[in-house]
Amino acid sequence: MSGIIAQNSGRHTGLVKASSAGGTWNLIKTYTASGDADLSFVDGTDGVDFTAYDEYIFKFIDIHPADANKNLTFQCSTDGGSSYGVTLTSTTFVVYHAEDDSENLGPNYETGSDQAQTTNFQRLTQETGNDADSCAVGTLNLFNPSSTTFVKHFTNVMNSCFQNSYTTQLFQAGYFNTTSAIDAIQFKFNSGNIDAGQISLYGIS
Repeated sequence: MSGIIAQNSGRHTGLVKASSAGGTWNLIKTYTASGDADLSFVDGTDGVDFTAYDEYIFKFIDIHPADANKNLTFQCSTDGGSSYGVTLTSTTFVVYHAEDDSENLGPNYETGSDQAQTTNFQRLTQETGNDADSCAVGTLNLFNPSSTTFVKHFTNVMNSCFQNSYTTQLFQAGYFNTTSAIDAIQFKFNSGNIDAGQISLYGIS
């Protein structure tokens, strides 16, 4: 048992010993929106490299739509961002709770947010309001986008200030059904601009 908790200092359990270099978050790029139609991460530009890691994480901080009750969406490209529309399949569950405690739901299967072999943009949030204090936050994981053998899986957890003062959280998973390397990813609202907020891309080593 010697050394089993050597890399778990300060934790209450030490049953799993991670390698000393495991799980490092390497910041690749942060984009800050200011009335942008979209934010796109393209391999080979601005230091973005989708071949360096097996897992990538996007962090969304205070994403604010210009128009009321819009959904943040994303899609991928296999041609360097010339087009975005890779065939995907996904599933979504949602929970929500009203500020005044008048209504709640969840978890509930959200049929309007899933896809079955379509090339549409994938919804990531649930109708985020554009009040001055409304925004969306969360995390999107994309696995091994440069693989030329396997499909490209993703998972997503997003929370937003929903229209009419609800907190709403989406839990999603899916895959892009291509064995071509994904080399660009675009985020945009289903209508209107991204008024403010940050999206940071990390590679996990």
